[in-house]
Formats: sequence, C-alpha cells, structure tokens
Amino acid sequence: MTTMEDYRGYELGPIRPPSEAMSLLLRVTRNCPWNKCTFCGVYKRKPFSLRPVAHVKQDIDRIRHHVSAIESIINRPGGGSRQDLLALQPEQPESEQLAFHSALNWVRSGMKSVFLQDANSLVIKPDRLVEILLYLRQAFPGIERITSYARSHSIARISDADMARLAAAGLNRIHIGMESGADEVLELVKKGVDKETQIVAGQKVKRAGIELSEYFMPGLGGDRCSRGNALETADALNRINPDFIRIRTLAISPRLDLYKDCQDGTFHQIGDIRMTEELLLLLDNLRGITSRIKSDHMLNLFQEVDGQLPDDRERLTAPLRKFLALPPEEQVLYVVGRRTGVLANLGDLNDPLRRSQVETLCAENNVTPETLDAFTARAMARMV
Repeated sequence: MTTMEDYRGYELGPIRPPSEAMSLLLRVTRNCPWNKCTFCGVYKRKPFSLRPVAHVKQDIDRIRHHVSAIESIINRPGGGSRQDLLALQPEQPESEQLAFHSALNWVRSGMKSVFLQDANSLVIKPDRLVEILLYLRQAFPGIERITSYARSHSIARISDADMARLAAAGLNRIHIGMESGADEVLELVKKGVDKETQIVAGQKVKRAGIELSEYFMPGLGGDRCSRGNALETADALNRINPDFIRIRTLAISPRLDLYKDCQDGTFHQIGDIRMTEELLLLLDNLRGITSRIKSDHMLNLFQEVDGQLPDDRERLTAPLRKFLALPPEEQVLYVVGRRTGVLANLGDLNDPLRRSQVETLCAENNVTPETLDAFTARAMARMV
C-alpha cells in the first residue's frame, strides 16, 4: 500500500506558452511522462509524477486565500496603494511567498485564464482532471479560459465522451506540440507518435469544441527532411484545421540529445535561410483551413508573421518572400540583427543607426554568407 506524499505548498513548473503570460499557473503534474524528444531539454533527468488531486485543490485554496486578501485591499474606498499590497508580503511565511506572488500577478492581469502545468496534463485520468477543473471553476467563477499542454498520443487514447466531459468542466484550450507531421522526422527526434495519431488527436480536440493550438518547428527535419517536414506537416494541419498554428524555430544547445546527433553526423542542422524556405513551403501548402498563424516566440526570425487563413495568406508570406529575395549580404545583416536583438523586423534594415550596429557586429565576428549559419547556431543555442 502506497502512502500519499505530504503537501509541500503551492508549486510552479518550469514553462508555459508565451500566450499564457497572464494566466495563473496551476501544476497538476510534474515534468513530462515521455521525456525522450531529442530537441527538448526542459524536463530531462527529472522524474514524472502526478500530483495528488487533494494537493492541487490545496494550491487552489491557497491562491483563493491570497486573492481574497489582495482584493480586500484593492476594494477599499479610494483603492489600496502599492505599499498596502506589499505590506501583505512580510506576513507570509516563505512557503507561501510563491502562492502570494502568483495570486498578486494574477489579480493584476484580470484573473481571466489558468494554465495547467506541466508538459501533458491530459495524461491524468479524466475523472480526476474533471474534479480539478470543477473545483477550480467553483473557486473562481470568473475564469474565461483554462488551458493545458498535451501529447497527441495521450489525447488519441481518450474517448470522445471523456473529451466532451473535460470541455464541459471548463477545459477550453489545448496546446499540442505537433512539431512535425512527417513520420521520418518524428522517428528521427524520438517524438513517440506518428502522423496519423497527430491527426486523430487534433480532430478529437476539435470535435470536443476545445480550442486547439498546434505547433510547427522549422528545421526539425534537418537537411535531409526539410522539404518533407514542411509538406507532411501542412498535410496534417489541413486535415485538422486547428484554431492556431504556432511557429517554434528549432534551436540546438549542447545540453540536448539532438546536439549529440549533430556531433556524430546523424543530424545535419540547417540555418535561417533554409528554415525560412521551409516555413514558406508550409504556408504555401496550407489549404482549405481557417487557422490563425502565430509567430509568437523569440526564436522566430519573423515575428510579424501573424494572420488568419485564408484571407491573410499574402500578408503572412510577404516578409518571407521579401527576405529570400534580398542579396546575400542583406540577408546576413537581417539574420545577425534579429539574432542579436538589434532588429525587430525587415523594416529596421532602413534605420541607419541600427544598420550600423549590425554592420559592426558582423565585422567584429567575421560573419559572412559562408559563416552565417555557424554564428546563428551559437547565438540561438544561448537562448534555449
């Protein structure tokens, strides 16, 4: 007989999607149950575990306690001051500081959304997850969105009836890291799922009426599978029609298993110009869907790629075509400028001061069309 672990206080996992910056983070599992993807190092060497439902409820109770205290100050006649709010902090023991600051940030952001951590909350049995969702909704009736990461493999094993129960209990957005729809790529990076399962899972989420974000990772196929990565992923996405398609450019740091594959020649990384061609190929082959394309991550070369299909197709692809039409020297300037944070978009190349800064960086680091990929690989590795 196993005994339940002791409650150790409110917990926070390591990551969330950028789109959940204003959300309360509620940790229902720890780390990743798969944890074998060669391109991800977030949870490596960290064991997976399910948090007891009772502990998740205690987290909700702690947040509710702090929210009540914070709101009692904010709702005073004339409104509470910043000093009044900060005065609450010393009263909290160290174990409560994390919960207090999470509650304070959530109140400031409007208390409209919650993100369930960590990597795959839908691995929890549906009955238990429904219990958590209902308790959360009861504690905070004003919540408009509850979101979670999930693996396609896990969702594909959940019945349509249970998916509908999760939706009815309040789960209304799911982020799936498709990364690629190409079986060869999925096997290469040990994703643990195939294209057809990705499609089945995505369609299941949509049938349940849950908003779906699917992620595409340019560069994940390396040199050999670049074209297939784009075309097979486009085909899978066309069959799913997710609400959002989010771009996450591949970056390889020395701590990743994929870095070892690069070192031994199993994987041949491509640079920003090839990844731009790959992304353009994907966008050109998305047909018959109404997804919104979001390039909402710091690793992406073109964060201005943001629009709704099919109406915004030309606007979505215009920056990519413009970049690929530039002379090689101009492409170098833009890539170095983006990867060092000097430039925000292609238009910044026309800013004399910023352009001069990038030209100096290129000269100091001897960056040419021939050395560009090596420079950007090092720069991006420092960002993950």
